[in-house]
Amino acid sequence: MKANEVRKMSGEELQTKLQDLKKDLFNLRLQHATNQLDNPIRIAEVKKDIARVKTIIREQQLAGR
Repeated sequence: MKANEVRKMSGEELQTKLQDLKKDLFNLRLQHATNQLDNPIRIAEVKKDIARVKTIIREQQLAGR
């Protein structure tokens, strides 16, 4: 996911995307703990996506002030 794609989303879409990413991260960690995860790099990618979404949310909050 690119930052440009995230910036085009509305506030509600960002919150929904953040919840989905957190669920994905939980499932990936669960799979990793039970040795069922095929691609452990995916965990890092999801963490970075979460950080991107949170950053954009914060930028929008500051711009709204």
